[in-house]
Amino acid sequence: MSKIIKTGLLSFGLSGKVFHAPFVNEHKGFELTAVVERSKKVIKDLYPTVISYNNIDEILADSNIDLIIVNTPNNTHYNFAVKALQAKKHVLMEKPFAITSKEAKELYNIAVENNCSILAYQNRRFDSDYLSVKKVLESGDLGDVVEAHIRFDRYKTEIGPKVAKETASIPGSGITYDLGSHIVDAAISLFGNPISWHKKKGYYRENTQVDDFMSASIEFPNNVHVQVTTSMLVPNPQPAFVIHGTKGTYVKQRINLQEEQLMQGMQITDENYGIEPKGNEGTLTIAVNAMEKKIVKITSEPATYMHIFEAVYQTIINGKQYPITKAQIIKQLEILED
Repeated sequence: MSKIIKTGLLSFGLSGKVFHAPFVNEHKGFELTAVVERSKKVIKDLYPTVISYNNIDEILADSNIDLIIVNTPNNTHYNFAVKALQAKKHVLMEKPFAITSKEAKELYNIAVENNCSILAYQNRRFDSDYLSVKKVLESGDLGDVVEAHIRFDRYKTEIGPKVAKETASIPGSGITYDLGSHIVDAAISLFGNPISWHKKKGYYRENTQVDDFMSASIEFPNNVHVQVTTSMLVPNPQPAFVIHGTKGTYVKQRINLQEEQLMQGMQITDENYGIEPKGNEGTLTIAVNAMEKKIVKITSEPATYMHIFEAVYQTIINGKQYPITKAQIIKQLEILED
């Protein structure tokens, strides 16, 4: 393989246009070579040199392509990844990585058998709110963590138009696999390998076939208790992260900044891309003593999903350890499938 990773996208809908193509196109180590467009052919309006294939088999037959990004509906992830790996392509897998931990283990084994990498795209690790929490935890200002609450809330009472997300008979439908994969990944990446967990799902929207609420209590080493919750019915979204430690508390609202900026057409090279507006700072409360507390506003570092593509590049080209590990993905799926 050359030092340029020639890349194919399996879909050019929202995720392809917003979360993948701009970064592949901008990173000097990648070339956006081809996409699959089954009906509407729009890729050339934005990227004139990119090939538009009609189906998966056509793009996998392109011997020039080194990396396939699987960004199709959840229930197709496993089968498409198998086909890509067997075609000797590296794979970047959208969340959820698979529907079951068994499928995930099989995919990692198939990748090894074909001398390819299969890598998980958990982009929310590169959001400003998550990076803010990670920075505070690493500072030690909270002392020993006692408990954490991680949320991802939305308010949508109607049944959405995407059949794969709203149909009970389709594997990987519902909020558990949609937003739940983000918050479970956040818990595992921040606090380590879970010891035990207990999960509940709810069905509250009128006529819903799939879960629109999920909450899990997860126990981690060092007696750390984490509650992850996601819901489609929260008109007033709660903080994304609330972390309590023996010396302090940190509270951070979720700000879906990069997605919003990209959907509004902002270029990832814009000087304001990934920079939280003032007023979105996290709040760190430090206990000076039993009676006195110190309040500190924490400004988030600039964030960009380019970091995940750089990690993909370094793994494929230079053999570096990918930050989202096989063990983390398998444990995430054990919780989601339970």
